[in-house]
Amino acid sequence: MKLGVFIGLLASSVNLLAQDPAAQTYGKLITESDLKENLSILASDAFEGRETGKRGQKIAAAFISAYFEDIGLSAPVNGSYLQPVELFVTANPVVSVKSNGSQLKEFEDFTYYGNGQTEGLKEMPLLFLGNGSEAELGSTDIKGKAVAFFMEANASIRRNPTITKLREKGAAIVVVITNKQEDFVQLTGMMRAYSSGSLSLTNKPDQSSNNMGVFLVGPASSEKLFAKMPEAKLRKAITDKKISKVKPSTLAFSIKQSYTPLKTSNVLGFLEGTDKKDEIVIITSHYDHIGISKSGEGDRINNGADDDGSGTVSVMQIAKAFMQAKKEGKGPRRSILFMTVTGEEKGLLGSDYYTQHPIFPLEKTVVDLNIDMVGRRDPQHKESAPYVYVIGSDKLSAELHTLSEATNKATTNLIFDYAYNSEGHPDRIYYRSDHWNFAKNNIPIIFYFDGIHEDYHKPSDEVDKIEFDLLAKRAQTVFYTAWEIANKETRIVADKK
Repeated sequence: MKLGVFIGLLASSVNLLAQDPAAQTYGKLITESDLKENLSILASDAFEGRETGKRGQKIAAAFISAYFEDIGLSAPVNGSYLQPVELFVTANPVVSVKSNGSQLKEFEDFTYYGNGQTEGLKEMPLLFLGNGSEAELGSTDIKGKAVAFFMEANASIRRNPTITKLREKGAAIVVVITNKQEDFVQLTGMMRAYSSGSLSLTNKPDQSSNNMGVFLVGPASSEKLFAKMPEAKLRKAITDKKISKVKPSTLAFSIKQSYTPLKTSNVLGFLEGTDKKDEIVIITSHYDHIGISKSGEGDRINNGADDDGSGTVSVMQIAKAFMQAKKEGKGPRRSILFMTVTGEEKGLLGSDYYTQHPIFPLEKTVVDLNIDMVGRRDPQHKESAPYVYVIGSDKLSAELHTLSEATNKATTNLIFDYAYNSEGHPDRIYYRSDHWNFAKNNIPIIFYFDGIHEDYHKPSDEVDKIEFDLLAKRAQTVFYTAWEIANKETRIVADKK
């Protein structure tokens, strides 16, 4: 976008807000006292940490549904506020792997990550792709084959862009070789501890999918994958740009999974717009958390006041402000769907379910404004003026980013910190909350976040540590942004991919 156009859009947006006292009037209805009242209920011990599919999460769903009904939102799911979501509990899979006649040992040579399932032993070619770059992949046909590559230092298995790319090109199984043996040991230890004696959740398994998952392998075991090609030779092939000279190997493996259904739900409240009611603005948070810790002294209930009680009560208050505007003849032109989702802590499962089973067409969805942890400060901002991390506003729409900046400057004037906005940031926050399931469907998003603090995923994430004045300003910022998007003449354009 040219600088002159950007400045023009910025100025016009600021002027528009300055001339619309209604936005300011209703934004002020989002108060510290109302936020505290609702959060004191939602993040109380009675809700038992709101773990997905457990009693406390279902009590929370009933509480939010009752609130949506009380303020007058419509129930959009066949007369209900609850969108049923069927998840599946999976026990540890039974996995066997062989390559070149060598049996690989689980947790010593490899660790499995995924929900794939085979009918007995499955055998396929194994190709070496160096570091997995586009140049190294070239025109190689990987459809239905296994592919191996060295993972970047500090990269994540979950939502790794290289893995995603290889899957999109048809790879049946991806073998990720860690850069260092200690990385493999550390990641394997974490995954083993997580899976030991525990169950995980997934959306309904797609038995027709060719995606069998990921095998994580340490460099010390690479010779078992490629005969007579230890780590040093594989790395030299990368350096010399001769990975095509690495002879393809064969991978034989079996994966046996078990699935038990678990019922949960997203909570949806709908406000119909006026002349542009067929276009939908979605405002999301996740209302689940991680439940009760299995060990430890004293308080073991993870109440999740910040994560994501703060985002959930923000959605509730924003909904109340918009409903009051509608009752007084100032309702939005576009419709707004207020949605608190389940299963975020288990892998963004509730929002994934919604985007696969949308109540309103995704092509009519204008934007998702996602609020996940907005009630605290992180160590980097202990002495800062009011701030919020803003993530993703520029990823799919230059127009959305411009509007977001202008709206903030004209209203709450928070410090917008974009430190986490880089897709290359080691914490990969852009991929770690529910907005991602909309973004991957080319729907523009903004993610509001306060950062990682010392009480993250601990019983100490309590209501008494929430800064309600800061929470109110952040919720108002989202409200004003939603107001602008919902009332502007033209729809936000997704002009990036």
